[in-house]
Amino acid sequence: MTDLHKKYGLRRILNACGKMTALSGAKVLPEIAAQASASLGEFYDLDELQAAASKVIARVTGAEAGCITACTAAGLTEAIAACLTGSDLAKVLKLPVVDWCAGRVVIQKGHCVNYGAPVTQNIRVTGAEVVEVGEVNRTLREHMRHELDAGGVVAVMHVESHHAVQKGMLGLESVVELAHEFGVPVIVDGAAQDQRVAAMIEAGADLVVVSAHKYLCSTTGGVVAGRRDLVDAVYLQNRGIGRPMKAGKEAIFGAMAALEYREQEDMQAWTAEQDRKVALVLESLAGIEGLALGVDPDPNGCPFSRAKITPDPEVCGIDVFELNRRMAEGDPSVRLRAHHANEGYLYIDAIELDDEEVRLVCERIRELLTGN
Repeated sequence: MTDLHKKYGLRRILNACGKMTALSGAKVLPEIAAQASASLGEFYDLDELQAAASKVIARVTGAEAGCITACTAAGLTEAIAACLTGSDLAKVLKLPVVDWCAGRVVIQKGHCVNYGAPVTQNIRVTGAEVVEVGEVNRTLREHMRHELDAGGVVAVMHVESHHAVQKGMLGLESVVELAHEFGVPVIVDGAAQDQRVAAMIEAGADLVVVSAHKYLCSTTGGVVAGRRDLVDAVYLQNRGIGRPMKAGKEAIFGAMAALEYREQEDMQAWTAEQDRKVALVLESLAGIEGLALGVDPDPNGCPFSRAKITPDPEVCGIDVFELNRRMAEGDPSVRLRAHHANEGYLYIDAIELDDEEVRLVCERIRELLTGN
């Protein structure tokens, strides 16, 4: 097999950060790669292929229908567009000009995240108006009800992500209850929440958009699941502003294979394996003076945990920023999860690491913290 790192002068990455787009998503599982690869030498009617994908998505998630987009961000933009246009092709062709409705999209202020780009931009590019409700650390039902009651709201965007403020926000069930009282659909940005799609659909979300290339371990793509009429309207955007966001055959076949793999996967065994690797991290880092160790569950309720490391800079002679930087500069480059570095700690996400890679990561940390 060709060593692509060597061929193109790329650094080898040990991914202790997690399923991040900037690190190319996930390692595609062999079963999924095989199906995507098998599709490359053939022609398919993409409408027929997307209809087949819809059946797989519906079966696995419990949604009425589904489709595959270029990525989660594409799916979110097309979902907003679908709520603006419905199945009216004339409106699809007119976007981002919206002159038939107010086109207001409500989102909690604490959900206005930047995942590499602002989620609010996914809304604005359709021609819709972003309506932020609440404060950064608190949204009351009254905040959202006020904007819904004002009228002209075509959708509520709800973000399920570690990027979003976790405290003081309205949960999905409350958002669905309020929005549906006014006949407004709820779109969920669940990029890394593919393990929870069925639960979010059951909670009443009208459209849920997740990544195919994170925990589903597929080729790059987005999975849209939800109400049939809205999914049809999402797919219709391929004849308008969604044209640059369309999924190719390899993305669709890859996502289908990933969903079928998930359907038969033993998730309890998968979680147990992740727990075992987290325990290996703790064991490998035990006894380092000045280093506090812990385990935190995924903040959005996915079935895994991460190892938490908190070095005391007075004892270790290095703070989390320097530790993170020097780990990344090494060869191979080790990427830690540094979302909370300003709070004094880092995470080690072991999902994309095998046992030998866990040991290499921990040896590097030990060397930098102890000099040995």
